[in-house]
Amino acid sequence: MVAELDGPRLPPRSGGRARQLVVLLHGVGADGADLIGFAPALAQALPDAAFVAPDAPSPCDMADFGRQWFSLQDRSPARLAAGVRAVEPVLRAFLESELSRLSLPASALALVGFSQGAMTALHTGLRMREPPAAILAYSGALLAPESLAAEIASRPPPPVLLVHGEWDGVVPVGASRAAEVALGAAGVKVEALYVPGLDHTIDDSGLAAGIAALRRAYALDPPAPRA
Repeated sequence: MVAELDGPRLPPRSGGRARQLVVLLHGVGADGADLIGFAPALAQALPDAAFVAPDAPSPCDMADFGRQWFSLQDRSPARLAAGVRAVEPVLRAFLESELSRLSLPASALALVGFSQGAMTALHTGLRMREPPAAILAYSGALLAPESLAAEIASRPPPPVLLVHGEWDGVVPVGASRAAEVALGAAGVKVEALYVPGLDHTIDDSGLAAGIAALRRAYALDPPAPRA
């Protein structure tokens, strides 16, 4: 039986029906409450968006608190790839349920992940036949990059924004630099922001870059005039 996800939600700031859905995926050892706190800042720029931050399906196996999308006890590439593949149908079922509940198409969806949540967002979002509008991956990594090109389920694939602190001591910034190369090679439109002096967190510059990426993905800003 597939586990059912749930977590804190924030309705559209406009007070009307949702026109977009932003799903926030937390890191290992945290829960949905950890990321839903970013929703009010995002809602300032996306007043018609609904937000949800589901709790990952499993208790964290490295601490007495928090949740995890998959185990990190064995960090070999094969085990990490197996872990994110196992959680993919769980997250996919949740996304489909939330879109159905709000009567929205997949094109109204954006995935925003931090750390392990970023790894999960990248893996699942790029393999959805009906792709999300955008994927934002903060302080994360691309798992199973060797199989990505063959497994991307939509053409064109959704655009990706990578944001990573250059002083990250938990997930080294090299993980996003490698992801940027692999995503580009697989035909994914990718942008990257590497923040000097930033550790394993999201700062104002990363939040601003994410807001800009979401507004572009949802076509909320007019196109820049041609020179």
